[in-house]
Amino acid sequence: MLNAAFKAFQQLFSPGFRSVLFKSVGLTIALFFLVWLGVVALFQAFTAFSYDWLNTVITVVGSLGILAGLVFLIAPVSALIAGLFLDEIARQVEAQHYPADTPGNEPPLSRTTWIALKFTISLILVNLFVLLLVWLPVVNMVAFLAGNGYLLGREYFEMVATRHLSARETSILREAYAGRVFVAGILVALIAAIPIVNLLVPLFATSFMVHVYKSARRDQERWQAEYTPR
Repeated sequence: MLNAAFKAFQQLFSPGFRSVLFKSVGLTIALFFLVWLGVVALFQAFTAFSYDWLNTVITVVGSLGILAGLVFLIAPVSALIAGLFLDEIARQVEAQHYPADTPGNEPPLSRTTWIALKFTISLILVNLFVLLLVWLPVVNMVAFLAGNGYLLGREYFEMVATRHLSARETSILREAYAGRVFVAGILVALIAAIPIVNLLVPLFATSFMVHVYKSARRDQERWQAEYTPR
Protein backbone atom coordinates (compact mmCIF):
# COMPACT_ATOMS: atom_id res chain seq x y z
CA MET A 1 0.00 0.00 0.00
CA LEU A 2 2.74 2.47 0.95
CA ASN A 3 4.73 1.43 -2.12
CA ALA A 4 1.70 2.20 -4.29
CA ALA A 5 1.32 5.60 -2.63
CA PHE A 6 5.02 6.32 -3.21
CA LYS A 7 4.72 5.41 -6.90
CA ALA A 8 1.68 7.68 -7.23
CA PHE A 9 3.50 10.63 -5.66
CA GLN A 10 6.57 10.03 -7.82
CA GLN A 11 4.56 10.18 -11.01
CA LEU A 12 2.66 13.35 -10.05
CA PHE A 13 5.48 15.60 -11.25
CA SER A 14 6.59 13.53 -14.24
CA PRO A 15 6.54 15.28 -17.65
CA GLY A 16 3.43 13.41 -18.80
CA PHE A 17 1.47 14.43 -15.72
CA ARG A 18 2.34 18.11 -15.74
CA SER A 19 -0.37 19.29 -18.12
CA VAL A 20 -3.02 17.34 -16.21
CA LEU A 21 -1.59 18.65 -12.94
CA PHE A 22 -1.86 22.27 -14.04
CA LYS A 23 -5.38 21.80 -15.41
CA SER A 24 -6.61 19.96 -12.31
CA VAL A 25 -5.07 22.35 -9.77
CA GLY A 26 -6.09 25.41 -11.79
CA LEU A 27 -9.68 24.24 -12.10
CA THR A 28 -9.86 23.42 -8.38
CA ILE A 29 -8.50 26.83 -7.35
CA ALA A 30 -10.80 28.65 -9.78
CA LEU A 31 -13.85 26.76 -8.55
CA PHE A 32 -13.05 27.42 -4.90
CA PHE A 33 -12.35 31.10 -5.59
CA LEU A 34 -15.70 31.53 -7.33
CA VAL A 35 -17.53 29.73 -4.53
CA TRP A 36 -15.75 31.86 -1.93
CA LEU A 37 -16.62 35.11 -3.74
CA GLY A 38 -20.23 34.06 -4.13
CA VAL A 39 -20.68 33.08 -0.50
CA VAL A 40 -18.92 36.23 0.77
CA ALA A 41 -21.17 38.42 -1.42
CA LEU A 42 -24.23 36.59 -0.12
CA PHE A 43 -22.95 36.91 3.44
CA GLN A 44 -22.43 40.67 3.07
CA ALA A 45 -25.92 41.11 1.70
CA PHE A 46 -27.36 39.87 4.98
CA THR A 47 -25.07 41.89 7.27
CA ALA A 48 -26.04 45.46 6.43
CA PHE A 49 -25.82 46.84 9.96
CA SER A 50 -25.61 50.54 10.83
CA TYR A 51 -22.18 50.17 12.43
CA ASP A 52 -19.35 49.78 9.94
CA TRP A 53 -17.07 48.16 12.49
CA LEU A 54 -19.67 45.47 13.18
CA ASN A 55 -20.08 44.78 9.48
CA THR A 56 -16.29 44.49 9.15
CA VAL A 57 -15.98 42.08 12.09
CA ILE A 58 -18.82 39.90 10.85
CA THR A 59 -17.45 39.88 7.30
CA VAL A 60 -13.92 38.94 8.43
CA VAL A 61 -15.10 36.23 10.84
CA GLY A 62 -17.54 34.93 8.27
CA SER A 63 -14.90 34.85 5.54
CA LEU A 64 -12.53 32.88 7.77
CA GLY A 65 -15.34 30.48 8.58
CA ILE A 66 -16.06 30.04 4.88
CA LEU A 67 -12.39 29.32 4.19
CA ALA A 68 -12.39 26.71 6.98
CA GLY A 69 -15.49 25.15 5.45
CA LEU A 70 -13.90 25.05 2.00
CA VAL A 71 -10.97 23.09 3.46
CA PHE A 72 -13.43 20.39 4.51
CA LEU A 73 -15.09 20.49 1.09
CA ILE A 74 -11.87 19.92 -0.87
CA ALA A 75 -12.55 16.18 -0.89
CA PRO A 76 -15.97 16.36 -2.59
CA VAL A 77 -14.81 19.01 -5.04
CA SER A 78 -11.73 16.98 -5.97
CA ALA A 79 -13.91 13.92 -6.43
CA LEU A 80 -15.97 15.77 -9.01
CA ILE A 81 -12.91 17.12 -10.82
CA ALA A 82 -11.25 13.69 -10.87
CA GLY A 83 -13.94 12.40 -13.20
CA LEU A 84 -12.84 14.90 -15.85
CA PHE A 85 -9.24 13.64 -15.96
CA LEU A 86 -9.74 10.01 -14.93
CA ASP A 87 -8.93 8.29 -18.22
CA GLU A 88 -5.99 10.55 -19.04
CA ILE A 89 -4.37 9.90 -15.65
CA ALA A 90 -5.10 6.17 -15.55
CA ARG A 91 -3.73 5.63 -19.07
CA GLN A 92 -0.40 7.23 -18.15
CA VAL A 93 -0.08 5.20 -14.95
CA GLU A 94 -0.86 1.95 -16.76
CA ALA A 95 1.54 2.76 -19.60
CA GLN A 96 4.42 3.39 -17.20
CA HIS A 97 3.87 0.70 -14.57
CA TYR A 98 1.79 -1.97 -16.33
CA PRO A 99 2.80 -1.91 -20.02
CA ALA A 100 2.20 -5.66 -20.45
CA ASP A 101 -1.40 -5.47 -19.23
CA THR A 102 -4.38 -4.88 -21.49
CA PRO A 103 -5.07 -1.12 -21.46
CA GLY A 104 -8.32 0.02 -19.93
CA ASN A 105 -11.13 1.44 -22.03
CA GLU A 106 -12.38 4.97 -21.54
CA PRO A 107 -15.71 4.56 -19.73
CA PRO A 108 -18.81 6.37 -20.99
CA LEU A 109 -18.92 9.96 -19.74
CA SER A 110 -22.42 9.37 -18.36
CA ARG A 111 -21.16 6.53 -16.17
CA THR A 112 -18.16 8.37 -14.70
CA THR A 113 -20.24 11.53 -14.26
CA TRP A 114 -22.90 9.59 -12.38
CA ILE A 115 -20.32 7.94 -10.10
CA ALA A 116 -18.58 11.26 -9.42
CA LEU A 117 -21.83 13.15 -8.84
CA LYS A 118 -23.25 10.48 -6.55
CA PHE A 119 -20.20 10.36 -4.34
CA THR A 120 -19.71 14.14 -4.43
CA ILE A 121 -23.14 14.60 -2.88
CA SER A 122 -22.38 11.91 -0.29
CA LEU A 123 -19.04 13.54 0.54
CA ILE A 124 -20.64 16.97 0.94
CA LEU A 125 -23.18 15.55 3.39
CA VAL A 126 -20.47 13.72 5.35
CA ASN A 127 -18.26 16.81 5.54
CA LEU A 128 -21.13 19.04 6.58
CA PHE A 129 -21.75 16.60 9.44
CA VAL A 130 -18.03 16.73 10.31
CA LEU A 131 -18.24 20.53 10.46
CA LEU A 132 -20.95 20.22 13.12
CA LEU A 133 -18.40 18.38 15.28
CA VAL A 134 -15.87 21.23 15.10
CA TRP A 135 -15.86 21.62 18.90
CA LEU A 136 -14.88 17.97 19.36
CA PRO A 137 -11.38 17.88 17.77
CA VAL A 138 -10.61 14.17 18.18
CA VAL A 139 -14.11 13.02 17.28
CA ASN A 140 -14.12 15.49 14.40
CA MET A 141 -10.91 14.06 12.90
CA VAL A 142 -12.00 10.44 13.37
CA ALA A 143 -15.32 11.20 11.67
CA PHE A 144 -13.51 13.03 8.85
CA LEU A 145 -11.08 10.17 8.20
CA ALA A 146 -13.66 7.39 8.55
CA GLY A 147 -16.37 9.02 6.43
CA ASN A 148 -14.08 10.41 3.77
CA GLY A 149 -11.87 7.31 3.81
CA TYR A 150 -14.78 5.04 3.03
CA LEU A 151 -16.36 7.25 0.37
CA LEU A 152 -13.13 8.37 -1.33
CA GLY A 153 -11.77 4.84 -1.42
CA ARG A 154 -15.00 3.51 -2.87
CA GLU A 155 -15.41 6.25 -5.47
CA TYR A 156 -11.87 6.31 -6.82
CA PHE A 157 -11.69 2.50 -6.89
CA GLU A 158 -14.95 2.27 -8.82
CA MET A 159 -13.96 4.98 -11.29
CA VAL A 160 -10.65 3.23 -12.00
CA ALA A 161 -12.11 -0.28 -12.11
CA THR A 162 -14.90 0.78 -14.46
CA ARG A 163 -12.28 1.16 -17.20
CA HIS A 164 -11.76 -2.61 -17.13
CA LEU A 165 -14.86 -4.20 -15.61
CA SER A 166 -18.63 -4.03 -15.77
CA ALA A 167 -20.53 -2.32 -12.95
CA ARG A 168 -21.36 -5.70 -11.37
CA GLU A 169 -17.78 -6.99 -11.62
CA THR A 170 -16.53 -3.73 -10.12
CA SER A 171 -18.86 -4.08 -7.13
CA ILE A 172 -17.84 -7.70 -6.56
CA LEU A 173 -14.13 -6.84 -6.65
CA ARG A 174 -14.55 -3.83 -4.37
CA GLU A 175 -16.53 -5.82 -1.82
CA ALA A 176 -13.99 -8.66 -1.89
CA TYR A 177 -11.17 -6.23 -1.05
CA ALA A 178 -13.19 -3.72 1.00
CA GLY A 179 -10.54 -3.48 3.73
CA ARG A 180 -7.79 -2.65 1.25
CA VAL A 181 -9.97 -0.06 -0.49
CA PHE A 182 -10.90 1.52 2.85
CA VAL A 183 -7.26 1.83 3.96
CA ALA A 184 -6.41 3.38 0.58
CA GLY A 185 -9.28 5.81 1.09
CA ILE A 186 -7.92 6.76 4.52
CA LEU A 187 -4.58 7.68 2.92
CA VAL A 188 -6.40 9.83 0.36
CA ALA A 189 -8.42 11.47 3.14
CA LEU A 190 -5.20 12.27 5.03
CA ILE A 191 -3.84 14.02 1.94
CA ALA A 192 -7.15 15.87 1.58
CA ALA A 193 -6.73 17.21 5.14
CA ILE A 194 -3.40 18.94 4.38
CA PRO A 195 -3.84 22.52 3.07
CA ILE A 196 -2.28 23.26 -0.34
CA VAL A 197 -1.19 19.62 -0.73
CA ASN A 198 -4.87 18.65 -0.95
CA LEU A 199 -5.02 20.36 -4.36
CA LEU A 200 -3.17 17.28 -5.66
CA VAL A 201 -5.88 14.89 -4.44
CA PRO A 202 -7.58 14.25 -7.83
CA LEU A 203 -4.30 13.22 -9.49
CA PHE A 204 -2.79 11.39 -6.54
CA ALA A 205 -5.97 9.47 -5.67
CA THR A 206 -6.59 8.35 -9.25
CA SER A 207 -2.98 7.28 -9.78
CA PHE A 208 -2.82 5.60 -6.38
CA MET A 209 -6.07 3.72 -6.93
CA VAL A 210 -4.84 2.33 -10.26
CA HIS A 211 -2.12 0.51 -8.28
CA VAL A 212 -4.66 -0.63 -5.66
CA TYR A 213 -6.98 -1.92 -8.38
CA LYS A 214 -4.16 -3.78 -10.16
CA SER A 215 -3.10 -5.40 -6.89
CA ALA A 216 -6.65 -6.47 -6.02
CA ARG A 217 -7.30 -7.76 -9.54
CA ARG A 218 -4.14 -9.88 -9.58
CA ASP A 219 -4.92 -11.31 -6.14
CA GLN A 220 -8.41 -12.17 -7.36
CA GLU A 221 -7.07 -13.87 -10.50
CA ARG A 222 -4.48 -15.78 -8.44
CA TRP A 223 -7.18 -16.95 -6.01
CA GLN A 224 -9.48 -18.02 -8.88
CA ALA A 225 -6.62 -19.95 -10.53
CA GLU A 226 -5.82 -21.80 -7.29
CA TYR A 227 -9.37 -22.71 -6.31
CA THR A 228 -11.01 -23.30 -9.68
CA PRO A 229 -11.54 -27.06 -10.17
CA ARG A 230 -9.53 -28.51 -13.03
